[in-house]
Amino acid sequence: MGWAVVPPTDPSDHRPRRPTFLSLAALEAHGGTHDPLQEIEAAHQTAAVLVHAGRAAHDPVLTARLVALVEELGLSTVADLWAGRPARSLPGALWRLYVLREWVRRDPAEASADYSAGRRFSDVDHIVAGAADPTGPEEVRQLTDAILTGVFEGDLAVALDRAASFCRVVAAGRGERTEGEAAAERAAQLLGTADDLTAAAALWRTEQLI
Repeated sequence: MGWAVVPPTDPSDHRPRRPTFLSLAALEAHGGTHDPLQEIEAAHQTAAVLVHAGRAAHDPVLTARLVALVEELGLSTVADLWAGRPARSLPGALWRLYVLREWVRRDPAEASADYSAGRRFSDVDHIVAGAADPTGPEEVRQLTDAILTGVFEGDLAVALDRAASFCRVVAAGRGERTEGEAAAERAAQLLGTADDLTAAAALWRTEQLI
């Protein structure tokens, strides 16, 4: 699976300052900074601003734009913002959600094949993920859109838990459908991502996900 998430290294443990409100255009501008401390702060600020703005607006149009953030800014810009942050942080968790959605958007047939194969071994995770049954390419696209929509319109912790379950089902399907070391490694990466998303959900519930 080309878009399995490999947990990045953590370049710093500095905590971000209080976030300020930024437009989507300003988010893109943050991707151009080269100061490591500013990059860390920008990552946490933009993640906090994005989540707060989406949850406060109650605006379906804004939510749709936020869900489609990668299409608007480009994956490389979003990566510049968030990919270097710890998996169990708000920007790190958001990065993983957007990468999962982007993989499904680019290869829904492969994603649905993995999901359908894993569904047989992951009844509980299938229920938590909330996918339609049977889960074809369109259904798996709708699922990842719904998970990201939940970040801005529902319970963010539930969205993270759903994404974690999605990863576990896909990992099981990847292991079932494909043999070899590369397939096993990608399945393991997805399981690691699932664990990180579950941990991030627990941190959000205790107001410690920053």
